[in-house]
Amino acid sequence: MTQRIFTSPQDCESAFYEALEKADLEAMMAVWAEDEEIICIHPGGPRLIGHAAVREIWRQVFQAGARLSVHVGQIQALQSMMMATHCVHEFIALKGEARPVAPVIATNVYVRSGNGWKMLLHHSSSSPKVEQAATQSTAAARPKVLH
Repeated sequence: MTQRIFTSPQDCESAFYEALEKADLEAMMAVWAEDEEIICIHPGGPRLIGHAAVREIWRQVFQAGARLSVHVGQIQALQSMMMATHCVHEFIALKGEARPVAPVIATNVYVRSGNGWKMLLHHSSSSPKVEQAATQSTAAARPKVLH
């Protein structure tokens, strides 16, 4: 397999979600950093560290057979020269179904190396609609204070 070089964290993130939708294990693993300390946490799941563990969990997800459609929104991004963090809402639905399940909140961390940008961490957790609505109304009611 040819090593893909991602020129930005956004390119890497797009490839991650494309691999997820296509259930393509090789494409999924191509987005991950070469660092042995990569981390993946799925909603309600354990913290998985290292290439073998991350590869195995994605193999299991893809082998389960469900084909997903993913829309990513509400991106909050922080970026420096060597690292980027994206906090996103993932709206995931089974392909062919119009309505997504409850949104998932994910944090994706990317690191820049000589081989471009790669994913270092993907941490996702459930976000019930009730919790999301409460958070949004609380945030809207909070005064904006600069320090």
